[in-house]
This record gives sequence, structure tokens and C-alpha cells, in this order.
Amino acid sequence: MSLTANPSQPVEGNTVTLTCKLQEQPQKSDVQHQFSFYRDDHILEPGWTASSEVQITAMWKASPHSFWCKAKTGETTNFLWSRRLTIPVRRVPVSNVSLEIQPPGGHVVEGEKLVFICSVPEGTGDITFFWYKGSLGVNMETKTQRSLRAKFEIPVVRESDAERYYCAADNGQGTHLSELVSVTVKIPVSRPVLTLTAPAQAAVGDVVELHCEAQRGSPPILYRFYHEDVTLRSSSAPSGGGVYFNLSLTVEHSGNYSCEADNGLGAQRSEVETLNITGTAQAMEPSWDRSDLLPSGVVEGLLGITAPTIVALLFCCWLKRRKERRPVLQPRRSPPTPVPQELTYLNSPVPLQRNPVYQNVNVVSGDEVYSLVYHMQQESPSTA
Repeated sequence: MSLTANPSQPVEGNTVTLTCKLQEQPQKSDVQHQFSFYRDDHILEPGWTASSEVQITAMWKASPHSFWCKAKTGETTNFLWSRRLTIPVRRVPVSNVSLEIQPPGGHVVEGEKLVFICSVPEGTGDITFFWYKGSLGVNMETKTQRSLRAKFEIPVVRESDAERYYCAADNGQGTHLSELVSVTVKIPVSRPVLTLTAPAQAAVGDVVELHCEAQRGSPPILYRFYHEDVTLRSSSAPSGGGVYFNLSLTVEHSGNYSCEADNGLGAQRSEVETLNITGTAQAMEPSWDRSDLLPSGVVEGLLGITAPTIVALLFCCWLKRRKERRPVLQPRRSPPTPVPQELTYLNSPVPLQRNPVYQNVNVVSGDEVYSLVYHMQQESPSTA
């Protein structure tokens, strides 16, 4: 009697059929036999049976066994035994290892769960799976199971979990690695802080700087500024950080201010800041934009040019008014006294220079006195 296996070298995990063959004597061909099969020293189900075959649903290389069968005729105590049979099992190595990340794409929000699934399309026996973080391969988890896929979870993702990952699989036939997969951790914005930079006594015309910044949050971040819950301005920070803008104050700008930060993962609002503006538009001097004022040097130059012109114009106006107020002169009361002639000597080599003679000619009404001035010069006669 013999025992055979089909297939004789099964692939690990596959079904094997065992057949117990008995050499019958021709004269005893009508005799019914019963068979039983054994793995090592343990009888296999269903025990004694009229069938000479039995199926083993899965063969594993990691646990080799020897098989044999026993036969008997009717109720006799005469038994026949086969030789023990050891079945060689072929193991299929793993290949094409892949790493899948959930949520898909590797984009996860801080605080959520991150799942790594390592799988192989083929491979038999117990497979050991490894999960690694970073290019240097820091081992995070190791699992061994008789399965083509296994998973590892990070229940609460942190910002430091943003990295590249890969996995490996080995069933004793060699280790195979997956490709690197990147994980991006998105950080929701924190509550922003609003800062108002203004003079101690903010007044109409002053310029106030409004600065809003969230300390944490993945870019880009959209900021909105509010005055009494009415949007003043929106501004984006593509690389993160804060934003600011300048506001020229009017009376209407008194009140409460706040700002909001939003990067698509939930908006956060700052605390309220109050701004009080002193005075009213009627009680204060007109406000000027400081950017419109001229530099002091330019003002001084303009004054230096225009001041003499203004003084000259004022002087001309004064003279004109004086002439208009001058009274008309009365007729002369007496002719002017002839100016006495000075003697000229013919033998004088040099003519004498006459000094000017002054004479008051007419005293007009009022305090004004007019004078006549005579200045005469006589040429010396030519000598004969």
C-alpha cells in the first residue's frame, strides 16, 4: 500500500489531495476496505471512511508534517500501513510592495487619524510587515501575519508627523520595499492677535496701523479686519505670518475693532480692541494729510523769494496814498530872491567852484517847507 499527494509539490496555502492505494488480490476484488489518514500521529477527519482520498485544504511551509494512511477489511483487525510521506511545499516570495495612506493623498489635518496600509499582490506564508519614517528609515511598527496586507495607525496626528514614509514586507524569501510616500500635516489657524498702533490721544487725521497675525496655521492665510463687525479690508498672507494696513482716522472711526484668520480649516476671530478718537470735526483744526506738507527747507526758500516783493508792493501803496492825501500848493507870495553872483577874476587860473545855495521859497499851510536849490558853474573865458 502506498500514499501519494497531488500536486506532489504544492504552493504554500493551496489544497493537496492524498490518495491511499491498495494492491488488490484478484480473488478478493469484491471485498470492501476502509481507510484512515494521519498527519504525524493524529488521525485526520473524518476518520475511517470508505473513500481512499482525503483533501488537505492548505499546506504551509513553516509547519512541515509527515502523512501516512491505514487500511482494513470489514471488521477485521488486520491492518495495512503505508509509508510516511513528507510533502515539499513551495513558498511564493513577496513582490511589488505598496504603501497606501488614508486619508488619500497624504493630506491630513492636525489632530486627525492617519492610517498606513502596506500590501503585496502575492506572497505565501507568514509575512512580516515593517513601517518606516523618513529617508533614514526609523522603524515605527512591525507586524507578522498570514495576510497580504496589514495596517498601522497614528491615532492623533501632530505637526511633527509631516514626513516621508515607506514600508517593507518579508516572508523569508527576501525583503522588498515600497516607494516613498509624503504626508502633509495641515495646521488650523490659531486665534489671531489684533494690534492697534496709535498715539496715546488718537485724534482726527492721525494714522493708525492695524496688525493682525495668527501664530500657527498652514498658509495661505486670509485675514479680515472689522470695525463694529463691518469689514474694513481683506488681505492674504501666502507664506503665513501677519498682515497690516494704515487707517487715516475720522470721527466715524471710533469704536470696536477685531480681525479674523482663515486658512480653509476653520476661521478664528481675535479679541475686540477699542479705539477712542478725541474731539469732533467742528472743534478741531482741519486735518491735513502729513504726506501733503512741504518740507521746512522748501517753505523757508519760498518765503525768502516772496518777502522782498511783498515789502516793495506795500511801500508803493504807501507812497501812492501819501500823494493822494497831499494838499494843493497856494500861489507864491513873493518871487524868489535872486541868487547873488560871485565875482569871477579873469586872471584866476582856475575857475572857482560855486557852492550850492539853498533858499526857502514858500511856506505852505501846514508843517511842510519847500526849498529851491541853485547850483551854478561858470566857465573861465579863454585868454587872448
